[in-house]
Amino acid sequence: QVQLVESGGGLVQVGGSLRLSCAASGSIFRFADMGWYRQAPGKQRELVASITFGGGSTDYVDSVKGRFTISRDNAETPVYLQMNSLKPEDTAVYYCNRKDGPTIWGQGTQVTVSS
Repeated sequence: QVQLVESGGGLVQVGGSLRLSCAASGSIFRFADMGWYRQAPGKQRELVASITFGGGSTDYVDSVKGRFTISRDNAETPVYLQMNSLKPEDTAVYYCNRKDGPTIWGQGTQVTVSS
């Protein structure tokens, strides 16, 4: 019943842009605050952007503030992450999930930023 599918990743040059999409299916995602997470090899997964279920409030980690924009069409998924001015340190696998109490994770989508 619960399914998470991320897409839109790829290889991009420094300064380029990507738009990630997230399809989250299941009742546990109804009215849920959603977030985008990323995990680089050897590092812990971190929340980089979040959005309230109504879409009225967003939050970003300092390292992506001003470059990334999270959005959603409605209170449910799909959820998007527009990434601009990409840097090599943005290279990671990106995941979407609930902001609070995520359990099962999707496979994510790989973002690789080449210098």
